[in-house]
Amino acid sequence: MSVSVRIPTILRTYTGGESEVSAEGDTLAAVLDDLDASYAGIKGRILDEAGQLRRFVNVYVGNDDVRFLDDLATATPDGVQISVIPAVAGG
Repeated sequence: MSVSVRIPTILRTYTGGESEVSAEGDTLAAVLDDLDASYAGIKGRILDEAGQLRRFVNVYVGNDDVRFLDDLATATPDGVQISVIPAVAGG
């Protein structure tokens, strides 16, 4: 399944400045593996040492937060857009 992945500014150093890239996979985990194969190191910025989504990184498949779906096992249908959004703190 080919999907598009929106890359936040802070991670664009891994994608050569690209704000959106293509990846393959039928689950979010598979998409992240494919993404890391093309853009080495990016997966480590999205997942923690235990292989789970980092606490301050939100990932959406379509318009749905994967934490409220099946997390890394969330299905990624062909053509869907995946958005990686770092949480922003301030005060």
